[in-house]
Order: sequence, then C-alpha cells, then structure tokens
Amino acid sequence: MIRHTRFPGLRAAIGVARWDITPGLEVCMKNWGATERWFARGVHRPLTGTALAIAGDGVDRPLLLVTLDLGWWRARADAEKLRLALCGALSLPEENLIVHLTHTHAGPMLDSAAPPEANPQATAAYLHALQMACIAGAKAALGDLRESTLLFHTGTCGLATQRDFPDPDDPGRILTGYHPDAPADDTLLVARIFDDSNKTRATLVNYACHPTTLAWDNDLVSPDFPGAMRELVETSTGAPCLFLQGASGELAPCEQYTGDPATADRHGRVLGHAALGLLEMLAPGAADMTYHGALESGAPLALWTPATGDLPASLAAVAPAIDLPLKPDLPALGEIRARLAETAGGFGYERLVRQLRVRESVGDGASSSERIWIWKLGAGALVGLPFEAYSILQRELRLRNPHCLVLNLANGHLGYLPPAPLYHGPSLYTVWQTPYAAGGLEAVTALAKQSLT
Repeated sequence: MIRHTRFPGLRAAIGVARWDITPGLEVCMKNWGATERWFARGVHRPLTGTALAIAGDGVDRPLLLVTLDLGWWRARADAEKLRLALCGALSLPEENLIVHLTHTHAGPMLDSAAPPEANPQATAAYLHALQMACIAGAKAALGDLRESTLLFHTGTCGLATQRDFPDPDDPGRILTGYHPDAPADDTLLVARIFDDSNKTRATLVNYACHPTTLAWDNDLVSPDFPGAMRELVETSTGAPCLFLQGASGELAPCEQYTGDPATADRHGRVLGHAALGLLEMLAPGAADMTYHGALESGAPLALWTPATGDLPASLAAVAPAIDLPLKPDLPALGEIRARLAETAGGFGYERLVRQLRVRESVGDGASSSERIWIWKLGAGALVGLPFEAYSILQRELRLRNPHCLVLNLANGHLGYLPPAPLYHGPSLYTVWQTPYAAGGLEAVTALAKQSLT
C-alpha cells in the first residue's frame, strides 16, 4: 500500500496556558519618537501571555515557549532578568526556554531605566508583575502536559508588504513605509495541536509582518493585528492561538501608522482568515494519505484516504553562540551620553536613548557575543533570534526545512539584521539603527543552517 506524508508533525507531550499581561494606564507606552504622549487613555484589546510546553524523546527537561504581547526590550538586562528568572524557577537549561515578543508598538515601554516623565516606578512594578505572571503561566503549561499530535501546514497571506521605500524627494535615503513595487515574503506557517480525543489544544500562527498598524496617533493599549487574528482563530477552534512574529525586518502592512484600532482589527482578520483556511486542512488523523487503488468511473479514479501515520517523536534544543562584529563607526557610550545631554527632546532625543540602550547592551568593544536558539520538533523546527532579521533569513532556512518556525525578538532584542548590500546604499533606518556590521545576517543564517542539519 502506497502512503504519502501529507502534513508533517510531531508526537509529544504538550501543555498550554494563557494569562493576562495588560498594564495599568499609569505604565508608560511611549514607543514612537513622533509622539509626545507618554500614557494611554484606555485599552483596545487586552495583552496576553501564552506558554507552550513540549516534552518527549531527546530532552531531559521540557522545551518552553513563552510568547508575550509586548513590543521590544530596550536593554539586554531587562530581557535577561525575565529569561533567567524563568529558567531558575522552572529548573530549565537555557537552551530549553524562549521568551518571544509579538512586537506590538502599542504596548508598554520595556525599560527599567525609563526617564522621570515615564513614571519609572510604575514600569518597574509592571516588569516585576510580568515576571511573576510568566512564572505562574509557565508552571501551568508544564502542569498541563499530555500526549498530543502537532501537525504543520504552509500557505500564504497578503497582509505583509515590503517597507523599505526609496524617498521620491531624496535619492540619498530610504523611508520606512509601503513600497508598492517590491516583492514581500508572504509565507504563512501554521500548526494545530490535538489531544488523543481529537480535541484541538492550541494553534500556532507564524507570520512575518510588523505590528505597526497603530502608531503615534494611537492612545490605546493594543496587541495590534495579532489580537483580532487570535480572536477569530480561537472562536473557530476553541483553543489558544499563539502568534509568532517571523523575520519581518523589512515587512509591514501597506496601510499603517494610524490611530484607528478598527484598521488593526481588519488586518487581524485578514491574517486570521488565511490561517483558518490552512488550519481547517489539519484534521485529526490526516498526517498521511493512503492509496487504495483505482475505481473506474467517467474517469479512472485514484482512491486516497487520510491516515493517522507515524509521526516522529524526537526533540532537541541547542543555543549556539556567535561573535558578531559591531559597526566601526558606532558611537561609544560616552559620546552618546554627551549628545543626549545636549538634546532637548523630540524624535532626536528618542533616537539617542535607543542608541544608548543598544550600546549598553552590546558593550563598548569591537564585537558582541550573541546566541540563537534552535529547536528540532519532529519533522519541523523552531529558530529563535534576539534580533529583527530580514525575511531572507527565514526563506533560506525553509529551503533546509520547509516547516521551520522562525521567530524574531526571541530572548531579547539587540537590533536589526539587514542584508549586507544594504549597508552600502542610501541611508536606511534598519542599517543606522543596528549596532552590527555588514555580514551579521549572513553569519547568523549560516549558523542556523548548520544547527538545523
């Protein structure tokens, strides 16, 4: 009998948990240099945390993925404090834990050294409460482990567009916004997890697109488009949905930078309907197709039926290190602090504060030692990066494994990773923002490929 693997996957013990991480309105949410607003006036949709625990052959302790509706860490120390607290509380080796941010730009400012205008005491209290909530949620996921089947499927969604747009009025620079004539990676990778009674336990949606629908005119706390996407998927499946932000360094919706939450919800439904179309294909017992012969009709028909199949059960986790050269013209800490002291405010001040936090994180040397996280999940894989990599990285990795979940903003946030040729063209935000020299993206991609072998 001929059998064909239709949907690759994993057989393992899996647990899931969900909790609320919405900050109070006293917590600063100033994430745009173009706004003078420090605080939100209300909540569009709640922010959530979700944990997925996976245990099985090949790992002594479970793998734990924690995904949070948050923007980005401004300092390495804040990201490390949460990650190491989770490792300690749960007795997990560092390679077994990934804390991932969905990258909303309408959430709290994640900076324990926030300026006085930001009410830093409230931010510190929020970061502490976040840590306690994540530990409790992670323990709940670990306590929920039960035998499950995970199936992968891949398709497309048209929400993401290229956002490196040559300035029509200045050929010497590139703007960050919709580029109508450039192609964009539209790959959508989903997974559906079933228990042994064929009930859906969770779904995964891995898509690369900046949640920048809501911008400086927005005054509401919001997960941006992932919120409405999750609501749509969860209403249909009856199970938690994890949005996993992909390698979206140059990708965003064409319609963005608005203060209208209805636009974010519309974007979420675009992604949600695309995800549901793929998830509906992932029925229990549909991993394989079995050929049963021919039937003569108006045409000679090939008879295939879904079959459960034997899914791999192997897991593995590594976190290899890589030394990345820093840009030779990167200002030193002392120079950045001196310029900050001379800057009154506005977007220039905001850019300098971000530059200071990045320089503090990578140090004043010529290079910085970083890590990436590689998980092998049966027939699939997961690659977590503490960067904002361009989508060429996930396209390259999916040539090695088509069912590779790729996560930006995993276990920290240190800067963009643009392709090397962009360092030698017109002025581009992702190039002058990053501390890393040309070639960083290519080096990280090579390391991830090697680790996936």
